[in-house]
Amino acid sequence: MGTRKKLARLKRAKRGRSKMAILEIPRLCVYRSPRHIYAQLISPSGDLVRAAASSLDPEVRKTNKGNATDAQKVGELIAKKVMALGIDKVAFDRSGYKYHGRVKALADAARAGGLKF
Repeated sequence: MGTRKKLARLKRAKRGRSKMAILEIPRLCVYRSPRHIYAQLISPSGDLVRAAASSLDPEVRKTNKGNATDAQKVGELIAKKVMALGIDKVAFDRSGYKYHGRVKALADAARAGGLKF
């Protein structure tokens, strides 16, 4: 049963990414595991990771609980790193996950940090 669910998520992710490819702007890609959350800024061509942040980073890991609060910290961290590169407009790639809970917390924190999507 788990593989069917994962395949459905990957199918949703592929559909979203095909639409993002048309935009030709960097995408902020999110991956979540049961304990951690990861965010990467991927170049428009999809072959280069420009910036990354996760709940494994030292400043977040100290208090890691695997919840929305940690996702919010990761969102703030990725926003700082992306803004330092001089990029403010990105496409939010939720990787087929629902826009809810930790994914929403990360997105809201990234927006508050100055990113536009």
